[in-house]
Amino acid sequence: MATGIFIISELEGELRERVHTIQRRFDPRLAAIAPPHITIAGSSGVGPLPPDFPSEKIRAALEPITETTSPITAEFGPPMRFMQTNIVVLPLSPHGPLRTLHDRIATSGLPFPPARFTFTPHCTLSLYQTLPPEAVRELLAIRIPDPIVIDRLQVYRTNDPLPSRRLLELEFRGGREPARQRVIPVKG
Repeated sequence: MATGIFIISELEGELRERVHTIQRRFDPRLAAIAPPHITIAGSSGVGPLPPDFPSEKIRAALEPITETTSPITAEFGPPMRFMQTNIVVLPLSPHGPLRTLHDRIATSGLPFPPARFTFTPHCTLSLYQTLPPEAVRELLAIRIPDPIVIDRLQVYRTNDPLPSRRLLELEFRGGREPARQRVIPVKG
C-alpha cells in the first residue's frame, strides 16, 4: 500500500475469510492493515487520490456512479505476480463491467494522478513479504473458483505503515429503487 485514497470493494462472507487466511499466512502485515478487497481505483489505471482530498467531494463524484451501477459478478483468475514485482495477486478480467466501472470512476472529475500500470483489477495476496521460492510456488498454485459479487464501493485513506481508515461506503443501486440514505456513513 501507499499513502493516498483508494477505491475498493471489500470481499464478503466465506470468500473474505478464505482470502484473509491466505494473507495472514503469506503476508501478516498486509492482513493486519487492510481488509481483503478488490482494488478498483488507486493502484492501476489511475493512482490514489491525494490523502487530504475531502470525502464529501469523493461521495459527490461516486454517488451518481453507484446509483446507476448494478452488482457485478466476477471470477478470480489464477494467482500471478503483479507486473514484474514480487507482489502476488488474484487477478480479475480487466474487461466488461469492471472496466466500465473503473473508467466511470477514472473520468468522474476526481483528481487521480497517472498510474504506472494499466487497469488490472485484483485482490492482493502478498505485498510486503519477500517469499522464498517454495512459498511463491505454493501461493501461485492456489485456486479460488468461487464467484465474487461486487455490490458496493469502499473508500479508504491509507498512510503506510498505519492501518487504512474507511472514509465511506456506497452501495450499487442500479436496477433498484433509489435509496433514502444512499451513503453508509462510517465514523472514525
